[in-house]
Amino acid sequence: MQSGFRAGHGCTSAKLKVLNDIITAIDKIQYRAAVLNDLAKAFDSVNHHILIGRLNSLGFSNDCLAWFTNYFSDRVQWVKSEGLLSGPLAVSMGVPQGSILGPTLFSVYINDVALAAGDSLIHLYADNTILYTSGPSLDTVLTNLQMSFNAIQLSFRGLQLLLNASKTKCMLFNRSLPAPARLSSIPTLDGSDFEYVDNYKYLGVWLDCKLSFQTHIKHLQSKIKSRIGFLFRNKASFTHAAKHTLVKLSILPILDFGDVIYKIASNTLLSKLDEVYHSAIHFVTQAPYTTHHCDLYALVGWPSLHICRKHTGSRLFISLC
Repeated sequence: MQSGFRAGHGCTSAKLKVLNDIITAIDKIQYRAAVLNDLAKAFDSVNHHILIGRLNSLGFSNDCLAWFTNYFSDRVQWVKSEGLLSGPLAVSMGVPQGSILGPTLFSVYINDVALAAGDSLIHLYADNTILYTSGPSLDTVLTNLQMSFNAIQLSFRGLQLLLNASKTKCMLFNRSLPAPARLSSIPTLDGSDFEYVDNYKYLGVWLDCKLSFQTHIKHLQSKIKSRIGFLFRNKASFTHAAKHTLVKLSILPILDFGDVIYKIASNTLLSKLDEVYHSAIHFVTQAPYTTHHCDLYALVGWPSLHICRKHTGSRLFISLC
């Protein structure tokens, strides 16, 4: 249930796991509700005494525990701005960010949070947590989600981790069942209500309550159009080789990221990405706009986006097997 900082896992595997669970519920004509949690300064909030206790419970020797205690002790930090250096500030909490051990130690610290999910499902990506449950009755779904969320909050409190209330949201995934006139709120233990949203950016991909990916593709289209516009306005400054490299570095990664996730979108939506992809190829090749897209692919030596998505799915399947 943790995809962050694990070999063979990452943003894509986390999103695929969650997406598959949601689609499975939808295929069973069930409601699926989720709380998307965001923790405030999670890596900086790790309590060293609690972490040492976790390591001890995992069977680390006394010598190892002494080494880690020493590793965390006597750390200081400074701030440098415009050549001026602040005085030292003692660091009494947190795992060193940018270090080799930091992510692994944080994973150990937060690992047991998943045990509090109860009958709900949970998936973690570092400090990014999504809690979700499903069922044919919306009231039952929201009741179970509230119980699991309360238990998760208690687990976070035990770790001295704080929910970022402004970024934590609720979503109801519902493609075919009737939408309720009013949704029951999912309050925190201190009585605050979280906002229900129709769209949420989860690990770089916009999820919508209908799983149409319309919002995500609209964002991709807008971002790519902006970059292509800049390239066309300055095309006289670039050689053919430079154009090829610029598109490969600034346009193709946007289309590649998460493509195996949004591949279930309608052909009408996916065709909008084909259009901006073709514009990028026109920028590289200077081919007439009447050129057939198959000829465009041959000119630049790149496959269609449909083929790219199939290849991404195949590679991911092989890596997870």
